[in-house]
Amino acid sequence: MENKTIDYNQIKGWGIDADPKNDPTYPMRKRSEDDHKGYSWERPPLQPVNMEVLHSIERPNITAVFGTAMPPTGLSGKIRRYAFQYGEGSFAHWLPLIFADRINVVEGIIDDLKQGKLPNIWKERGMKAQWKYDKAGTLKSIAVTALITTAAIAFLTRKKR
Repeated sequence: MENKTIDYNQIKGWGIDADPKNDPTYPMRKRSEDDHKGYSWERPPLQPVNMEVLHSIERPNITAVFGTAMPPTGLSGKIRRYAFQYGEGSFAHWLPLIFADRINVVEGIIDDLKQGKLPNIWKERGMKAQWKYDKAGTLKSIAVTALITTAAIAFLTRKKR
């Protein structure tokens, strides 16, 4: 490979932020004391932490407000705890969280069945609206699900020869 000298002036957009007159934060540098009078305020009390709250490793503390409706539990909670060991710029953070969401749906259905409730999956997944506005897509989705389910049952129940 040849070692070339690159003329950065030929690269479109290169050094666009080098000019202080074109810097969007530049006017903020010339503020006077009068401009800062409205910035002093008393911080309101933080939300009390009375359950496990997962937070990014990039953040040293918990945010001022956080959700308490679904603390991490079960297998999905273990996966979430694993995901929060990694930074937010990593696939090792986001992919397990997506996977944990899917597992949490199954855990919710199992929990409903344990409590004697039969979940109305058709209604909970918005199938009525989907059927109303996208019949072809709904039929395709049902057909693919039926095909995969049939193949899985056939694979799992086959006899060894």
